[in-house]
Amino acid sequence: MRRVIILGSTGSIGTQALDVIAANSDLFEVVGLAAGSNRAAMMAQAASFGVEHTAVGVDEACELVRDVPADVILNGITGSVGLAPTLAALKSGAILALANKESLIVGGDLVTALASPGQIVPVDSEHSAIAQALRSGKPSEVRRLVLTASGGPFRGRTRESLREVTPGEALAHPTWNMGLVVTTNSATLVNKGLEVIEAHILFDVPYDRIDVTVHPQSIVHSMVEFSDGSTIAQASPPDMRLPISLGLDWPNRIAGVGSPLDWTTSSTWSFEPLDDEVFPAVTFAKQVGEAGSTFPAVFNASNEQAVLAFHAGRIGYLDILDTVRAVVDAHEPQGSSLEAVYAAEGWAREHAEKVLATAR
Repeated sequence: MRRVIILGSTGSIGTQALDVIAANSDLFEVVGLAAGSNRAAMMAQAASFGVEHTAVGVDEACELVRDVPADVILNGITGSVGLAPTLAALKSGAILALANKESLIVGGDLVTALASPGQIVPVDSEHSAIAQALRSGKPSEVRRLVLTASGGPFRGRTRESLREVTPGEALAHPTWNMGLVVTTNSATLVNKGLEVIEAHILFDVPYDRIDVTVHPQSIVHSMVEFSDGSTIAQASPPDMRLPISLGLDWPNRIAGVGSPLDWTTSSTWSFEPLDDEVFPAVTFAKQVGEAGSTFPAVFNASNEQAVLAFHAGRIGYLDILDTVRAVVDAHEPQGSSLEAVYAAEGWAREHAEKVLATAR
């Protein structure tokens, strides 16, 4: 039986993880829960699962990870504040089921320096799909990684037609129900750019061998192309409980955790190239990732500020990435320590506000 700590237990990833655990109580024991601020909901979860150790806030979450022995720590915290708990989890020696992509984006070198081989198991659906597909061959046989993107609500639009889109339209994602920033990032495809950086760090594949293809049905979650011309794809209905279950019990599969595809009915899956002119975020993210150091942290933090400004009516949709680009272009990295990462984030948010003040 695996002892599990869930960080971000009251969020979407955390609550679905508890659903998986409740249905498989013979496999898992929850030994710790941490929430960002919703103490009441977390305490209700603790009572339901008989959990003695709880925490509220990042500092307490780090203490929980350090003090409570666990086999698996699921980091479902949202945002770059999840970096410190990620580092604490890796230091504990437990398997880290990582749903907090910002940990890798802002602290890539710090994370990889601490992680033992196989210690990080990705929970994002795309990266879980790649991890599954990679089991079909040796690392030396991998030619490229292909991440799929739904294309968001503006797939097929021209760049000019996006100039006056509203926040409500940006939040109308065709497949997934996510938070404000992540859903907007899916509309701009900044989220896919972040996932490309994450894939590079997780799987040590060069950026020029990581592609993005638009797949509106969101059935194929990502693919790996091998040197012999074979492409291995992971396909399943959109349901985060499947990658969560793999994160909790890797490399084992838990029977019945998700619904299979129905092969008795007709269906059509389509794939199309990413329109880089309309959605330049992926190419820009690759450039940021290649630059390394604290540039990805600045990219992420300035984007968060710009997204909030967009939803506050301060800027237009196209101004989001323009703001991010202006901040990244102005950045001068000062090292890659934890202190430097946090300083770069703070600078990025402040400089983004200066850029935003002149955007309209």
